[in-house]
This record gives sequence, C-alpha cells and structure tokens, in this order.
Amino acid sequence: MILISWQHALSRQIRDLEDEIGFSLLERTAKSVRLTDAGRAFLDDSRALLQNADDAVTKARAVASAEPTELHVGYSPTPTAEILPKILRAFQRAMPNVHVKLHDWSNKDVVDGIRDGRLQLGLIVPPLKASALHDVRYEELFHERVCVAVAPQHPFARRRAIPISEVAVEPLIGMIRENHSNFYDYLSCIFSKSKQKPRVVEEHDSYNGIMSAVEAGTGVTIAIDVLGHTFGNRVKLVHITPEPKPVSVGIVGTKGRLSSAAEKFWQCAKEAAAPAARPKALRTPR
Repeated sequence: MILISWQHALSRQIRDLEDEIGFSLLERTAKSVRLTDAGRAFLDDSRALLQNADDAVTKARAVASAEPTELHVGYSPTPTAEILPKILRAFQRAMPNVHVKLHDWSNKDVVDGIRDGRLQLGLIVPPLKASALHDVRYEELFHERVCVAVAPQHPFARRRAIPISEVAVEPLIGMIRENHSNFYDYLSCIFSKSKQKPRVVEEHDSYNGIMSAVEAGTGVTIAIDVLGHTFGNRVKLVHITPEPKPVSVGIVGTKGRLSSAAEKFWQCAKEAAAPAARPKALRTPR
C-alpha cells in the first residue's frame, strides 16, 4: 500500500513537471513507461546540473572553512606599545603561516573598520560609554594610570604629584578633535572635578607630535603610565591628585565566531597583558 501511494505521488510530480516545462518526459503505454528523447536529454542535463551544484557547495565550504593567510589588526599605538611586540611574537610562533597586517588608526577608525570588515581585530582605548560598543565584541586587557606629561625642565617634573586644579591652568597639548573625539571625552571626565577647564593651545594627530610639543616646552598633556615605555626620558610623567579613573585598554572584534587565527591573536593579547607578563611599573589592577 505504501509503495503504491509513493508511486502515485511520483507520477503526479512528473506530470506536474511536464505541465510546467511544456513537453512529455515519459512515453506511457498500458504495459510500460520509457523516456522520450526529450526526457532523456532533460535527464542527462539535470544530472550534470546536480553534479555542478554539489561541486559548487563543496568548493564554497572549502573556502568558508579555510583559514585566512592575512589578519588585519588596527591598533592605537601609544597604549599598546609595550604589549604589541609580545603579542606578535607569540602569535607568529603559534600561527607562522598567517601574516599580521597592522593599521595605525584612531580608536574610532579601528572600531569602524571592525564593523565594515576592513579589520578583523583592534587594540583600542574604548569610548567612555559602554553602549558605543554594543554591536562588537570587546574585552578589557589592562588599565593604565592617568598622569600628566611634562618637559624634563618643567617645574612639575620635580614633584611627585600635581593637583588637577594646577594641571588645568597649564597650556594643554591635545589630539586633533575631529579625528580623536574620544580624547576630549576623557579630558572632560578627568577635569570634571576642577573648576578650571583645560585650555588646549595646540592639537596634533598623534602622540608622537604631542610629546614633541611637550618636550619643547609648549605645554603639558594628559597621558598614561605606559607612555614611559615609548618616550623614555624625553618627558616626565607625574601623577595627578585626586587620581582620575584609570584608562582601559582592550581588544575588539566582530561579534559571533572569529576565525581560529583571530581567536589565537585574541588569546595571545590576553596572555601578553596578564600582570605576570608585564613590567611591575606598568601593572595596574583590572
């Protein structure tokens, strides 16, 4: 009974197909059923189409599962200068066939690059509003203490700590506002307890430019402890009182499944940022 029902259903499907394509696939007699010439041609081409479809699925799956040979990583160079070489060294040992391409972009551009697919990962100082990263995956790696950077000959350089009210009256060197709005969000937060608001006298597009201006005595800037790793004795870093909230530094990527290369880089970043892996002077509790 089941076999007869199945045969009837198949017959209906074949007749429906014949109605749709406009010609007979089968020649039916009382004693037999055989393919028409058109049906035989249709069958041969259909088999070829199905085989091509199977081949296309197999190739597409291979491409989808293949590991990339390049990993595009955006980074904010100043806060990551101390850990980035360690990350790259560990990643190269783990995945020698994957080439990391670094992109020195602003924090905002890095996050935008993650969103539009130009980047797979980024190392950033995140926006103060956590909701700004709601659509990406973010994990904090470490905190950095906020301080003021001054020229070695500046009067502040001889002191252990400077009240925020005194920092506020100094000419300040900042980032270019149009490209680094995040910097000014942090300034507003840091100087929120001071009656005097900071006076930005110069803007530069990188901390290299800012530190050159500070070293020249043009003004001071707000910085983080890790800058001592990058700029050494060119400037003096002095703590601020009351101590501002530490600045977070973390890694960002797309939500959902990352490639195994991106996951390995993420893991290498966490290991490089672990307290035991960082110089004692640069450790700040998470």
